Amino acid sequence: MSSIRVVIAKPGLDGHDRGAKVVARALRDAGVEVIYTGLHQTPEQIVAAALQEDADAIGLSVLSGAHMTQFSRVLELLREQNATDIVVFGGGIIPDADIAQLEQLGVAKIFTPGAATTEIVDWVAATLGDGQAAESAGQRGG
Repeated sequence: MSSIRVVIAKPGLDGHDRGAKVVARALRDAGVEVIYTGLHQTPEQIVAAALQEDADAIGLSVLSGAHMTQFSRVLELLREQNATDIVVFGGGIIPDADIAQLEQLGVAKIFTPGAATTEIVDWVAATLGDGQAAESAGQRGG
């Protein structure tokens, strides 16, 4: 799974990044190469980082309520850069109706509060890798 590269980002003004850091650590522990961009990133900075790092995916954490705007802009910028092969997923406090809308826009997966890190790692492995992440996590005790 070390060939999988994921940018984890906190777009906008939301200052709570504990969840993003927990997900980043779980992915790293499973063998994913993770680039955490830090707080208060613009969609432009996030997409630039993903392109520069040759990322396979962008994981956005949005708790501020601006999820529709933030995810939409990241997807738009990826289209402009002909980088629609970069998978966009994320999590946060997002109503079910908005999840369906985000998926229609092209977001691959939304994880809501309470999602287990093993669920996220397994999804990344199944979507981007060859399934080795889940095996690695299991060998290390999850």
